[in-house]
This record gives sequence, structure tokens and C-alpha cells, in this order.
Amino acid sequence: MSALARIAVDRNYGRFEWAVLDWNQPAIEFYASLGAVPQSQWTVQRVVGAPLAALASRWPGTVVTS
Repeated sequence: MSALARIAVDRNYGRFEWAVLDWNQPAIEFYASLGAVPQSQWTVQRVVGAPLAALASRWPGTVVTS
């Protein structure tokens, strides 16, 4: 985490952030000890399965992967 913080500071990034499951209290406490603050105004969104396939089919072009 300190290496990531150093990269963020060196590159003039304003922050770095990550996700943690709300029931993972040991991780939440560890992150709090680093000075991390939960962002209650954000929610995680996920698309899987059939909705993911349907969304992908809406893209008309090819995707470059290299």
C-alpha cells in the first residue's frame, strides 16, 4: 500500500481507492489504520451473465485487445 501511495504522490494523483466487502471488519480496521475513509456516497455496480452478454451485443464494432 505504501508503494501505491508513493506512486500516487509522485504522479500528483489526488487519491487511490479500492473496494472491500462490508462484512470484512479486519480489513476495514486495517484500512482505517492507514487513514482510509469509507465513501458512503458510492455503490458498487455489477453486470453479469445474460445482462452482460446483452450489453456486449449492443456494441456494433470490434474490440482491439492487443
